Formats: sequence, structure tokens, C-alpha cells
Amino acid sequence: MSTTTPTEGDPFERLLAALDADRERAGERYEVQRRKLVRLFGWRGCLEAEQCADETLDRVARQLAAGAHVPDVGAYCHGVAMNVLREYWRRPERRADAFPDARRGAAPPDPEIERRETRLDCLDGCMAGLEEPARALLVRYHAAGEGPARARRSALARELGLPLNALRIRTHRLRTALARCIDACASDRHRAGPGA
Repeated sequence: MSTTTPTEGDPFERLLAALDADRERAGERYEVQRRKLVRLFGWRGCLEAEQCADETLDRVARQLAAGAHVPDVGAYCHGVAMNVLREYWRRPERRADAFPDARRGAAPPDPEIERRETRLDCLDGCMAGLEEPARALLVRYHAAGEGPARARRSALARELGLPLNALRIRTHRLRTALARCIDACASDRHRAGPGA
């Protein structure tokens, strides 16, 4: 089996190499990262989520090919995605395409965007309602950082004096409670109607 060293002129290969040394696993991780980005853009109300995800990955690949030091590709992708999203919303034609009546001053609300915004607001409220240790645990468990997530979570489990499986169960219970809180909050706001 021959291995090729990524070159400056081959951004995609450089991105794959940064995701995993094994090409097959790198391809799988690329697809996982792309799906995450599509969801991220979708949750933020972007009507071109797939195109923006591709643009994000292209930019990351170009940065890697140019020699950028990126210890955590996932976290780096997230940062680049936020820039792509800001650029997306700054373009006047994007808003005009999303709301054809905008030129007449009557931009119709998008129910899907409103639903997502409601859930994001509810997430903020529900997170704020958690006790500090629980909130900090969830944030640390899911935080991006250097190295594989499993290694970071194992280190967190050791720090807390827990087996990794116990940490997983604890965070799963917290996420379940958080999801119930978000669902209840969103349902209450839906019943209350617009402006709630």
C-alpha cells in the first residue's frame, strides 16, 4: 500500500491527512464533519447549508495546504463556519432570495427559522437553569479541544474520579433532562403564540 504525502497544491489531500492518517477513516471523518456543518448552518437558518458547508471545508483545506497549524480540525471548521455564516448573512442578495417580498418591506417570517430560534433561546434558558456543576460538566464534556474527544473525556473522567462509562451515563442523563426542558419551553412558547 503506497502512501502519498499531501502537498501544498493538494488541499483536499491535506485536509484528509489532518482528519486521519488512514485514508478510509479520513474519508469517513470528512463526511461526519460535513454533516455536522450542514446541521450547524441549518440550525442557524442558512438556506444554503450544503453550499456553505462545502465552502467551509474548502477554506479549511486551503489553509492547511498553505501550512496553517490546526491541532483540532473540528474546532477550526466551526470557527471558519461562523465566518462563512456571517458573510452569508451580510450579502444583500441572500436576504432578498430568502424573502422575495423584502423589497416591498414585507419579509414573511420563516416558521422553520422561528422554530429553531425558539429552541436555541430555550436551550440558553435551560442551560442557565442547571446548577453550575451540571452546566460545567456538560460544557466540558462536549467542548472542542486538542486531540480526540475520547481522550479528552477520559481525562475529564479521571479528574472527576469516575470511570469513563459513569461519566457518559451522567452526561446522558443531563442531556436527557436538558432536552425535556427545551421541549417543554418550546411547547409553552408555541402555545403562547408569536412574541412570547
